[in-house]
Amino acid sequence: MGHQKPHGKECPSATAEPLRLPGAGCEGRGEQRCRHIAAVIWAVPGSLPLPEAAPRAPSGGVEGRAGAGAGRRDGRPRGVSGRSGMAGRGCSSISPPLPGGSAPPCAVPGQGVGAERRRRQQQQQQQQQQQQQQQQQQQQHAPGGPGPASPPGWQRAAWMESGPRRIPASRPGCPRRWRRRWALLGALLGSALALYGCLRELRRGGSAPGRPEGDVTVLLWWEPFGRPRRPPDCRRRYNITGCRLSADRGRYGEARAVLFHHRDLALHGAQGLPRGTPPRPPRQLWVWMNFESPSHSPGLRGLAGLFNWTMSYRRDSDVFVPYGYLYASPSPRPFVVPRKSRLVAWVISNWNEEHARVRYYRQLKEHLPIDVYGARGMALLEGSVVKTVSAYKFYLAFENSQHTDYITEKLWRNAFAASAVPVVLGPRRANYERFIPADSFIHVDDFPSPRLLATYLKFLDKNKPSYRRYFAWRNKYEVHVTSFWDEHYCKVCEAVRTAGNQLKTVQNLASWFES
Repeated sequence: MGHQKPHGKECPSATAEPLRLPGAGCEGRGEQRCRHIAAVIWAVPGSLPLPEAAPRAPSGGVEGRAGAGAGRRDGRPRGVSGRSGMAGRGCSSISPPLPGGSAPPCAVPGQGVGAERRRRQQQQQQQQQQQQQQQQQQQQHAPGGPGPASPPGWQRAAWMESGPRRIPASRPGCPRRWRRRWALLGALLGSALALYGCLRELRRGGSAPGRPEGDVTVLLWWEPFGRPRRPPDCRRRYNITGCRLSADRGRYGEARAVLFHHRDLALHGAQGLPRGTPPRPPRQLWVWMNFESPSHSPGLRGLAGLFNWTMSYRRDSDVFVPYGYLYASPSPRPFVVPRKSRLVAWVISNWNEEHARVRYYRQLKEHLPIDVYGARGMALLEGSVVKTVSAYKFYLAFENSQHTDYITEKLWRNAFAASAVPVVLGPRRANYERFIPADSFIHVDDFPSPRLLATYLKFLDKNKPSYRRYFAWRNKYEVHVTSFWDEHYCKVCEAVRTAGNQLKTVQNLASWFES
């Protein structure tokens, strides 16, 4: 079957034809496709070599849509014509190049070669004007200047040029990323100013809770029991800084806190308190200090609404300072129980037949030998309680009264520091276990009678493994005995520095302490 001549307009093939101007010689059904191919080739000079001669192809070599051949007897793959690999629709012949490298136009019915050439020149002028306008717009809007020049011989096709970048008229020359950066910078600056204002308000009103406010003066209105003593060096002894301790009442106006010892307050009465001139500073704290039991603290009823803080052995005090405590050993090691040559000891300075401890002692001594030291007994060895008790297996840590948390040096120093097992009489066992292990002491309430307690102590004296169980806690913990009164002064100073402006008034001092 012979080849049919295509209908419509003819277009030069891209196989051997020299490069054309963009869109030249393309009309009819394949005009846009042919212009697109020519523009791509024209945009990159040297991408397609020029042939030396353009052979004449027989009429009707390609028929149908671009890239589709009518037959494949010539051995070419479907859709490929010559070097370009693409052929425009309706291209039926290959013409020799014109002088100057331009290609002859397709034959268009009703037009000559001159008219087609004028039309191409007009198109070239329009494209050049558009390119110049686009380059001027790009140079005007470029953030860094006109930019590097194009390489020689380079010319961008019209379809490769994107339109000028549109920038909002309200913000000329300001890219979106810079607007975001400026907005973030403004937000950070505003936050910094707000934080600075808050810090100024805090500094004007005082320090925040938990943050030290600087050096503070703590005034002792009465020195305990009227015995003058040199103020301690809190930094050297307890690593507590920023404290100025004084007993000089002339510094009352600058004192951040004033300590009032209850025993001396009861002795001098309320008229001994600072009143009138100079007036009480607005941020000054009055601290009620007491380490005696309620049974030995008279005058509590008239102190409601007078103090801001409490400092005592009570765990729920504003400043809690116990007689002693246990802390984890920095280097745990097995505890070696020292050798003991005697059984039970008791040291007592305030003998009162009405006290529960004296009554219990009298019943216990009927079943067990007890060595008594103090006002009603023998003298202490070298005047030391610890040295005296160290020779005994058990010590009677009997308190003079039974109240919540009232666990004194009788346990911490007289028994624990001397490595003796304490036999306690005071608050309930559960109260003791809030501070010490359950297997570190013997409570009198564990036995129905003093006789059974005596029987158990004799059993432990003969049974070493059972006795040693009361020292198992010493493998992990060590004993701290509170130093009177230095540690108390430094502790209250530390509490004042970290409390900030937390002010309150103790309205129920008597009912709270006696509970």
